[in-house]
Parts: sequence; C-alpha cells; structure tokens
Amino acid sequence: MVASVLRERIVSGELADGEIIGPQDDLLTEFGVSKPPMREALRILESEGLITVLRGNKGGAIVHVPRTETAAQAIDLVLRSRQADPADIATALVRLEPVCAGLCAERPDRHDNVVPALEAAQRDVEEHLDDPFGFIRAARDFHAQLVFGCGNDAMAVAVGALERLWTTAEQEWAGGAAGRGEFPGLDQRSQGVKAHRRLVELIAAGDAAGAERAARRHLSAAQCHVLD
Repeated sequence: MVASVLRERIVSGELADGEIIGPQDDLLTEFGVSKPPMREALRILESEGLITVLRGNKGGAIVHVPRTETAAQAIDLVLRSRQADPADIATALVRLEPVCAGLCAERPDRHDNVVPALEAAQRDVEEHLDDPFGFIRAARDFHAQLVFGCGNDAMAVAVGALERLWTTAEQEWAGGAAGRGEFPGLDQRSQGVKAHRRLVELIAAGDAAGAERAARRHLSAAQCHVLD
C-alpha cells in the first residue's frame, strides 16, 4: 500500500523531481506502519528507479520522476535477457519512427515547435558531414528530435526508448567499422543529409503520408550499414 501511494504521487506529479520525501518518522506517522514495511516500500520504489533512499538516522528519499532513459534501460534489460537481435530493434524503428514523422507533419503548430528544432538539428548534421563520428551523433539527435516532436507522449516515450537502444548498437558498429575501413563514405553521408532535408520539407508542408514514406526509405537505407 505504501509503495503504491508514493508511486502514484510521483508519476502524477504531486511529488516533483528532486523533492525529498520524509524524514522516515514522518512517513511512519502518515501511513501508520512500522519500520520493516516502510523499508520494504522504499526498497521497491528504489528498485524501480523512482527514488534514492537517504541513509542515516532520519532516512527518507529523493524523488526521481520517470524519464525516457528509464524506459530505455528497462527495455534494454528485457531484450538482453531474451537475447534479442539488433535487427529486431531496427525493424521496430523502421515501422514506428515513420509514424512519428507523419504525426509531426500533422501538428498544427509544427512551424513553431517542430520544424525549427528539426532544422537546427539538420544544420548540426551538415556541419559534421566531414566528421564520421560527429555525423552519427548529430544524425541520431535529428532522429530524436523527430520522435519527441511528434506530439504524442506514448509514441515519444516508446519509440524514444528504442532510439536510445539503436544509438548504442550504432555506436558499437561505428567503432568496429572505422577500424575495418567500412565506414560509409562522404557520398553516402551526403545522401543521408538530402534525405533529412526532404523529410523536413514534407513535414513543413504538412504532408503526413509523404513524410512517413520518406522516413521509412531513409531508415531502411541507413540501417543496412549497421546490420550488414
């Protein structure tokens, strides 16, 4: 019961990120329980990443509002325990991220809250065209902006978590590819830049179907290097 009540207070926003709950004596009085069940409740919440228990005489805990990173870590653990192939993550992204692109194009406020962010991310990509590792980092940032700009919190969190997992796989691939001389050349990176530009144009024009198609083509082409 204690864990459920405190969990709801955190996810509902009643308790803010970084806020301290406690001290322990106050919690014991509020919930009318003894120390063992209170310690167990705090242990459960800490294992869920929602709090960090404060050690010492007074006790209590620091609140951590759930973030996309938390979801990514949880999904990563599940996928690793199931020995999932990176291709599974790639397939999920090529199906779901284009939906985010379409949602971006459908936003009535896209010219204020979506297109400027994508254009800024795209400029960063172009500035790193001659820097392979910087290019990968900037390109992943562009895709993150695309996902989190879709305006649908459920899609943003779910696809954002997959984006982070794919970023890890891509970084591991990049290190090995550079050593083997298999890193995509300037011409291939330039094609990626053009694909990004076209995607931004379609989103700005409000062409949801076109944005989805363009995103799907681009993702399929970009992922083949990592999965080969």
